[in-house]
Amino acid sequence: MDVREYNREAWNRQVAQGSRWTLPVSPEVIAAARRGEWSVVLTPHKPVPREWFGELQGREVLGLASAGGQQGPVLAAAGARMTIFDNSPAQLGQDRLVAEREGLEMRLVEGDMRDLSAFADGSFDLIFNPASNCFVENVRQVWREAYRVLRPGGVLLSGFCNPIGFLFDPELEKQGTMQLKYRMPYSDFTSLTEEERRRYTDKGEPLCIAHSLEDQIGGQLAAGFLLAGFYEDLHSEGDKLSEYLSPLAATRAVKPAAR
Repeated sequence: MDVREYNREAWNRQVAQGSRWTLPVSPEVIAAARRGEWSVVLTPHKPVPREWFGELQGREVLGLASAGGQQGPVLAAAGARMTIFDNSPAQLGQDRLVAEREGLEMRLVEGDMRDLSAFADGSFDLIFNPASNCFVENVRQVWREAYRVLRPGGVLLSGFCNPIGFLFDPELEKQGTMQLKYRMPYSDFTSLTEEERRRYTDKGEPLCIAHSLEDQIGGQLAAGFLLAGFYEDLHSEGDKLSEYLSPLAATRAVKPAAR
């Protein structure tokens, strides 16, 4: 099973099913953003601190694997020059819908987040990358490409999953019991039996890959970034693991300015 191809079609199906992360923002949200009243998320709940963005007006911002008609249009309405890069044509269509409805200028590009060859070195001032790198292999390649397309002094804002959230028995978890079943490295594509995987594929859901914290945080550092911000967040309501710890996190990473 090809990871990129499967998840592209799965996210197309999520749009058709009206998944939470595919619902375009309302005209009221865009109007508020134009007045300077806005917030966006990298993880399910906590708004990203406004100071993490700095000045948005006129800055070149890449929404990396962040289509769906949500964060990108808000940032565009707040004054950013937005490019949205995503693997799902249907998700990009949600951004197009909002852009056309609200008269926003946004560039929409389809592609694999591990390969940003569509963009020249130093093309962007800021990259906004919500918790989506669990849908690709080799997250270190994502960090290297993000570093390349940022200008010196540019900022990468990224959300990601703590890999421990993928390792428990999902059937027992539904019964309120947290019991480790899988081990790292973990992937829905290779760690599950065919029967187990059908829990997700029969519903057309995306499949995930759990990246280690060494690859998530250490990978950003290895790419050349300096970490300048960090917070944790809970998962969706009813998530048993969230009763014990925060299974998602977000980082603010800076590409050092040229000397």
